[in-house]
Amino acid sequence: MMLAESTSREDSLAPRVTIVGGGLAGLAAASVLATREVKVTILEARPYLGGRASSFRDPTNDALLDNCQHVSMGCCTNLADFCERVGIADLLKDEETLYFQDERGRLSTMRSAPLPAPFHLLPSFLRLRHLSLGEKARIARGLHALFRTPTVGSDVSFRDWLMANGQTARTCDRYWGVILVSALNESLDRIDFRYARQVFVEGFAMNPRASVVKVPSVTLHEFYGERLERWLADHGVTVRLNSAVKLLSSNEGTIGDCRLRSGEVVTADHYILAIPGQRVLSLLPVEFAEHEDALARIGQMEYSPITSVHCWFDRPVMDLPHLVVIGRKIQWLFKRTAETSATAATDEGCYLQAVVSASRELVSLGKDAIQAAILEEIVEMFPEARDARLEHCRVVTERTATFSVTPGIDRLRPTQRTAIGNLWLAGDYTDTDWPATMEGAVRSGYLAANALLKSLGRAPQSLAEPLPASWFARKLIKSAALGNGSSS
Repeated sequence: MMLAESTSREDSLAPRVTIVGGGLAGLAAASVLATREVKVTILEARPYLGGRASSFRDPTNDALLDNCQHVSMGCCTNLADFCERVGIADLLKDEETLYFQDERGRLSTMRSAPLPAPFHLLPSFLRLRHLSLGEKARIARGLHALFRTPTVGSDVSFRDWLMANGQTARTCDRYWGVILVSALNESLDRIDFRYARQVFVEGFAMNPRASVVKVPSVTLHEFYGERLERWLADHGVTVRLNSAVKLLSSNEGTIGDCRLRSGEVVTADHYILAIPGQRVLSLLPVEFAEHEDALARIGQMEYSPITSVHCWFDRPVMDLPHLVVIGRKIQWLFKRTAETSATAATDEGCYLQAVVSASRELVSLGKDAIQAAILEEIVEMFPEARDARLEHCRVVTERTATFSVTPGIDRLRPTQRTAIGNLWLAGDYTDTDWPATMEGAVRSGYLAANALLKSLGRAPQSLAEPLPASWFARKLIKSAALGNGSSS
């Protein structure tokens, strides 16, 4: 009885933190705070966790569709740390080989060779069939210049930098853009030099394992499902789904409570807003946004769309697990399985998901035109598709999928700490030293939790270390303060 009373007393004294948003940023923050004697409640508007990384049921064929194919890389060490922590790391599958196909149907592969970074990808690069020998030499000179140029002016777009450093429209389209438009969900002329360089340096040049692509082996519904929910419950985190927040109220310069759309009022000692950046100002009292410059600047950020086209055929069309597509509207093509769509797929059929990042021009066409354009490209790529029957097709566009890493974007990104004493921000749009990625979301959650813990006088959790750089990489690549972050 005495033990029970003591435990109850400790629980009542533990700081109460309400996290608004059950996406990756909010979950990452909860995973830290739950191990630091903090009472955590997550309020999520949807009936499931995962935020933008979620699945939905297609009413036509009952398949569970991911809103977009989510891909990670070996360099995303904080995402890996989070997945290990909550017991879902085995649900990410390594794709050791990347497959490329150009508009002439020529197939190439990219895979690490047993060479030290940054030379581990050189043999594959030299064998890429969609680039001429002269173009490869030009790109190599561009990479050398990139590695030796850690910073440039804050308003320089990466395309401008490329053109000033010997690149052509063709090398931009067939190499630099192939990597960056998918990685950063933005066109080259709208990408800040810093984040373009970060992709190449941290993602491909420092460690051979950094460039390994990792893809969920299950639907996002399962990825953020039962195992994660069980871990949260076992660590005392209260998860409230279907709990949409309408407004955070003010109380003498702090957040007083959290008003739900249902009319319920939730109170806590501290609040973490872990929602997309474009929604932050709508939940805050007007006086906070008007008088807090860092919060007001969030409203100046721009966002970029991602379009996915889900296609079901009555027979096999593509044998490979994925394709990086060169010279077409489609940028990535994924072959989905029964495990990754939670549907009764058979060997006779084929479910393909085409992905187009930074899809502004495509979105303007309308869904019917998008479907027609993507199907035309699939038929051109695969002769088998000419005789196949399209059983179902669905176009899904996330119009504000990610914030745009436009030149000078760092001036707009807020820190996780705000001037409001008990309010913290988490989300990939905050200042994480990373672009809009799953890694950036996890880092933001960790940083928000750490800042809150420091305010309580408690030890923060260190961010995961980046993969170690090879001796050659350290010698060849001029250092820059990218991806190091802080725990404050």
